[in-house]
Amino acid sequence: MVTSVTDMIALGVFAFCGGLIDAAVGGGGLILLPALMHALPEYALSMVFGTNKVAVWTAAISSIGTYLKRVNLVWRVLLPTALSAFVFAYFGAMSVASIPKESMQIVVFVLLIAMAVYTFHKKDLGLSHTKVEGSVRNMAKGVVFGGLIGFYDGLFGPGSGSFLIFLFIRGFGFDFLNASASAKLVNLGAFTAALLFFIPSGNVLWKVSALIAVCNVLGAFAGVYLALRLGSRFIRVLFLVLLLFLISRMGFTMLVV
Repeated sequence: MVTSVTDMIALGVFAFCGGLIDAAVGGGGLILLPALMHALPEYALSMVFGTNKVAVWTAAISSIGTYLKRVNLVWRVLLPTALSAFVFAYFGAMSVASIPKESMQIVVFVLLIAMAVYTFHKKDLGLSHTKVEGSVRNMAKGVVFGGLIGFYDGLFGPGSGSFLIFLFIRGFGFDFLNASASAKLVNLGAFTAALLFFIPSGNVLWKVSALIAVCNVLGAFAGVYLALRLGSRFIRVLFLVLLLFLISRMGFTMLVV
């Protein structure tokens, strides 16, 4: 268990920063998870993941509530997408031991680079919003998106929110603000499924979760406030910065390992 006051303070700071980034553009797990792994070296990864999921689930609930006051979500598309993410995230968590994470890391690394290059060159990407109808075609597309990201989140996780934002913008024509709000709803489905796996199996450190959950929620409020106040152009810049951070971090990890 974490005993150092310094470790607890550091976790709180990282949780706040992770919540802020995650609420706006996703990818906050790449900030908080390494901090948890460093502070809890004596625990299995499943315990670290479960502890983290409690915090991000709480932050997702709080940020969605704030987004709903300002953003009109396309519920007929998002609910099937979230349900699909819920189902496939559970299957992803069950498949953790059967798929080499090294291979998954390489695939994700390449996808992040492609997303960054595409977003950088498409200057108008995500700056305007297309009205999306709740058609059967769009619902089916959402189910596919939710299934892919949900499975990935349960299996591996880092950057799942960023992938969702990109898919909502590229696949439906959302702006960054609507895509961020929609991604939080779908992520909530994946996080819930993961908790249904982690909590019954005893893979949660509740005292640590309580600390980082509070800080994560505070960060999420700050992230949503900035996103709503500064709009899609700000989120686009933050999205690109985050992608560069993820690419650098994953690239360094793969070279070191």
